[in-house]
Amino acid sequence: MLAINAITPLGIRFTVLSLTTIASMLAPTGRFPGMLDWQTRNQLDRLHQLMADAPFAVLTGAGISTPSGIPDYRDNQGVRRGRQPMMYQEFLSAPESRRRYWARAMLGWPRVRLAQPNEAHDTLARLQGRRQISGLITQNVDTLHDQAGSHDVIELHGSLHRVLCLDCGRHSERDSIQHLMETQNPYLAGVDAMQAPDGDTLLDPAFEARFQVPHCPHCAGERMKPDVVFFGENVAQATAAKAMATVEMAAGLLVIGSSLMAYSAFRLCRAVVDQGKPLIAINLGKTRADEMLDMKIEGSCERLLPLLAERLSS
Repeated sequence: MLAINAITPLGIRFTVLSLTTIASMLAPTGRFPGMLDWQTRNQLDRLHQLMADAPFAVLTGAGISTPSGIPDYRDNQGVRRGRQPMMYQEFLSAPESRRRYWARAMLGWPRVRLAQPNEAHDTLARLQGRRQISGLITQNVDTLHDQAGSHDVIELHGSLHRVLCLDCGRHSERDSIQHLMETQNPYLAGVDAMQAPDGDTLLDPAFEARFQVPHCPHCAGERMKPDVVFFGENVAQATAAKAMATVEMAAGLLVIGSSLMAYSAFRLCRAVVDQGKPLIAINLGKTRADEMLDMKIEGSCERLLPLLAERLSS
């Protein structure tokens, strides 16, 4: 019974609610964070049963890092927010494009640099340490999985913490390039710019025009590029092959915080489905693979992953 209507000896009417009713009233509103609606609870239980039998590989996207203060590219419908990001050919084509990119990136770097892993990153590191996930692939370029203690992370789209010279092929640490840019462009000190995804910002074109781009400390070349995969650029073959092998050896794939709009991630999901393995997603909003998913858990990965880890440790 969900509720009982009663009356006291003094004639005062009251209603006694069952715990089930209280849970259903509170959980959907989020006023009682410890509660889950029954659908989510059952989905987590099913996921626990699947992962308890054999470890899954995990693929993470921007949604896992938004609680750490790093903006994502898309809304809950998978639609890109704001302006079109710089394309790879645009970056290569002209010094003006690289000047614009680096001016914005210089102002955006501190936020990425200072970002800290959140509970979702920490939970995945613990699951990996307990060998309860078989591999970790990320679309993110923030290195927060490494900072949380995960190991052998496959960075599908590279890392903002490294800078590649397209002339000599050598790498530099982003912090050293950041120091160089700040020294060469003191007029940008204290300039406030709106943050955009992947360490980008929205900056007045007048500031961009004066910017002195960084040169390679090894060969003095001007074509310096963050060691990430730009829109319109292909993932390195070795990285793509390693990610595919990780998925093929796993018992299934758990997608966390990704719309899967990038084909480099979507193709991994297709491979899992083609092999007849479970494909599960924890995500807020639409994904490109919705029709392929065996189960989709709508919710915050920062909240749901620790609850999954509790089940797996019991």
